[in-house]
Amino acid sequence: MGKFKDAPLGDRLGSAQAARQATLARFQARTTDPDPALAARRAARQAVAAARTTRLAERETERAEREAARIALEAETEAEQARLREIAAAAEMERAAEAAREAETRQAEQKAARDARYAARKARQRS
Repeated sequence: MGKFKDAPLGDRLGSAQAARQATLARFQARTTDPDPALAARRAARQAVAAARTTRLAERETERAEREAARIALEAETEAEQARLREIAAAAEMERAAEAAREAETRQAEQKAARDARYAARKARQRS
């Protein structure tokens, strides 16, 4: 029994290329069939695909516009809240300053009353 001889690599590559070319030729012959119904269906599919692409682009544009409007509204709301917080902080500082002034006035009045009592007690002791 003799050895099995493989075809050389070049022959195998050539036959594979020929098979690919034959498959491609069959496919091209099938797709270039001048069938008007096939061409009409292909055109309809392409029109549907183009319409779908247009709708998707419009939806994406609308979504981007809504997102931009939402972000602008959030920024405006945040700015308004920051302004209100600033006003509230200023009012709180004013209340704290007023409370400090009232406490200082009250302490001065208490000291004056205490000094008056002390002076009256000293005056009674001298007499």
